[in-house]
Amino acid sequence: MTEFAAVILVDPRGWVLLQERDEHPRIAPEKWSFCGGHLDPGEDPLTGAARELEEETEVRLSPADLELVAVHDVHHPETGTDDKLHLYAAGVALTDADIVCHEGRQIVFVDPVEAPDLDLSDSALIGLPPFLGSAQHAELSGSARLR
Repeated sequence: MTEFAAVILVDPRGWVLLQERDEHPRIAPEKWSFCGGHLDPGEDPLTGAARELEEETEVRLSPADLELVAVHDVHHPETGTDDKLHLYAAGVALTDADIVCHEGRQIVFVDPVEAPDLDLSDSALIGLPPFLGSAQHAELSGSARLR
């Protein structure tokens, strides 16, 4: 079992940051997924989530800025492994222009109405639908404060 950590950034519109992966990764090539990756040996999931986000996007957040969304068991058919995903989220006042894509084809904010229709990775299929429209998603986008 490998442990992974990933981050969902939410902009003020409620759009979520997703990565369109290219053909190179062993897990979920050509799929849309979260920014994240495997934890280093002995690494805390929260620290790993912040590290992976910065490595992939150059967005630097403190682990204290991240909120736990859920911990999911994920089967990766490409490796035949049952792994663990630690999923975190943060509200940010960023745009696509603030994101530097260091992995995949693109890393962009996606309309939550359109996100479920993308060709999602197994991790995103498990983690994204329950997050979208949740109270946590609304709070991070600021829409809960506008009601």
